[in-house]
Amino acid sequence: MLKALLWLGSSRSDIRNFPDDARRRAGYELYLVQSGLEPSDCKPMPSVGSGVQEIRVHTGQEHRVFYVAKLEEGVCVLHAFEKKTRKTRKADLDLARSRLRELLNTRRAVTKT
Repeated sequence: MLKALLWLGSSRSDIRNFPDDARRRAGYELYLVQSGLEPSDCKPMPSVGSGVQEIRVHTGQEHRVFYVAKLEEGVCVLHAFEKKTRKTRKADLDLARSRLRELLNTRRAVTKT
């Protein structure tokens, strides 16, 4: 059974704006995650938060997708972007952290009510 795919912020439109080959690859990798499998090229991103993973998409250009799959609600896509330098930009890390924090705060608020 596939887990739901939840898009935070502009992550869905960001992936839609990837070039065709990168968009298809990112979609397939997310499908693997939804199916409970590991993406073909990913790594943990503890600098963003606990449980956050990074899918690495190589298509001549570099694209990244940050997500969390350990939540009951489904696979939460935090951020998707084109990577232009070897090191991930602080702005991209900060945005993913902010979206994760907002997600966790919303979940806490819902469970309290």
